[in-house]
Formats: sequence, C-alpha cells, structure tokens
Amino acid sequence: MSAALASIPSPDSSTIELGPISIHFYGLTLLVAIAAAVVITGIRWTRRGGDWDLIFRVAVWGVAFGIVGARLYHVVTSWDELPDEWWGPFAIWKGGLGVWGGIGLGAIVGAIVAHRSGASVAKLADCVAPGLLVAQGIGRFGNWWNQELFGKPTDLPWGLEIGIDNRPLQYVDQATFHPTFLYEALWCFGAALLLLLIERLFRLRPGGLFALYVLVYGHYGPGGGFQAGVMLGAAYILLALALGREAFERRVNEPVCLALAAAGVLLYVVTGVAGIAGGSTFLDYSVLPLPVSPVKARYFGILFIETGVAIAVAATIVLLFCRLADTDARP
Repeated sequence: MSAALASIPSPDSSTIELGPISIHFYGLTLLVAIAAAVVITGIRWTRRGGDWDLIFRVAVWGVAFGIVGARLYHVVTSWDELPDEWWGPFAIWKGGLGVWGGIGLGAIVGAIVAHRSGASVAKLADCVAPGLLVAQGIGRFGNWWNQELFGKPTDLPWGLEIGIDNRPLQYVDQATFHPTFLYEALWCFGAALLLLLIERLFRLRPGGLFALYVLVYGHYGPGGGFQAGVMLGAAYILLALALGREAFERRVNEPVCLALAAAGVLLYVVTGVAGIAGGSTFLDYSVLPLPVSPVKARYFGILFIETGVAIAVAATIVLLFCRLADTDARP
C-alpha cells in the first residue's frame, strides 16, 4: 500500500493522570454524549409544554439503568472480548457497551418514571429520539480515544492512524485504516437531521418518531424492523384508545391493515429473493445490473427488508387489535 498523503491521527493515550486518579477519555466522551441527549430532549419537551424536572428525573434513572443494560448486553453477547481478569465484566473503561441493551433497559425505566409522573410516554419518546442519535454519534468518538472500531487498511486521505499494538495481526504492517467510528458518527448525525425533517414535513402519531428511530438505526442489526413495527402498531393502538374506536376507524380500518400487511410482506419477499432469482444468494445483488455497487445494493436491500417487516408487523398488530375489539363489542 502506498503511503497516505494525509491521515487522521489517533491519540497517544486514552487517559489523563491527576495524581492517583486516572480519568479515561472514553468515559468523558460518554458523559458529553449523555449531556447532549438530555439537553436536546429537554428543549424539545419544554417546547411541547413539558418541564425540565421530568427530564432530569428520567435522565438520572434512565441513564443509570441504560449503562447497566448496555454493559450486560455486551458481556452476554461478546464474552470472549472481555479482559481475562476477574474485573473484566466491569471494565467499561476498556470499551464495550451494547447500544440496544442500553436503550432497552434505559427506555423501560425512563418510561416507568414518565408514566408515574402522568406524562405521555409516547410523546416523550418522540422528544428523545433525535437526541439519542446525536448521543450515539458523539459516543463513537470514545472509540477513537481507545483506537478501536476501525475498518480495513486504506490509503485514503482520511485514513485513521492506528498504533502497532492495536493493529490486527494480519495488518500489522499497515499504518492507516478506515475510520469506521467516524463513518457511523456522521451517519448518526445525518439520521438525527432526517428525523427532524420527517417530523417537520409529516404529522406523525405519538410514538411514531421513536419507532422510526428504531427502524433507521436498528436496520444495522437484525430485529430493527420488527421493533419499529411493534412501536408503530402500539402508537396507533394508543391513538385508538385516545380518540375512540369510531374516530380511529375513519383513519385506519381492517382493509387498510390487510393491504399494508400484504405490501410489507411483498416488499420483504421481492427484495430478499431478487438475488436468488438472478442465480445468486439471499441479499446478494452482484449478478443484477444495478447502478450501484453490490455492497451498497446490499445495504439498501437490508433497509428495504427491515421497512417491509416494520410495515407488516405494525399492520398485523393493529389488525389484531381491531379483531379483538370486535369480539369484545359483541353481546
């Protein structure tokens, strides 16, 4: 590989010593990320008539349990990556927080606090969504301090310098790598702007923006579409309970749900088997004459599949609700 014309330097140290105390920049980065999420959520919530007191209470409990959930998720799913010491499961300063574990447990506890305060959990979740993406983007810079979350070697001008002790064995002779942490950080910031744009252009139901957040971010891993579908379906059920069944069915009814469920399944099937129909494998579009690279085609393929799953799941949940409501209404 030729020498890079320019590169992104990595820090020589991830800690600062203040006497006997070691301060880890990874932890400081997480604190900045949390503060950003709280500020963004608080501004959005107060503009809707809420108060800062609830935001601070939700933040205290939600963040505390979110960190626990994130670490537990990483310990369970990546046990082999932990330091081989008795304190390995607790070594957060070494990196290793599972996003969905943190969001899952933090959201549950935060929702309990909000519900007990009499606030709308769905509306508060919508206020949280953009802030979470900004926080996740900021948090990725913690990986920069630890010289982790980088890709394959590259000689691009924005290649990330990695110290020899942190390089994979097969690339020990390479100096610069793709800054994967930066790619994801920029993606998170862009996704936050996208959610704000969607919120401005469309009238979403309470909980709908948070569901879109789960779909947009969750399509990176399995299950994002299903989770988003559950939240979208729940948002419409809350709407039905708030407006009454007659007003609800003027907007959403069984034929609409059936059509949406069928459309979601069709989108999933067509996207998934397109590669197979061309003689390749599931989600492999290299054999198709597409105007984008196979890697980018797979990226969009996963996004379309998760979207199809979300639509189908949401429509099915609402349809089941309508059917159960019919059963309860019969004498």
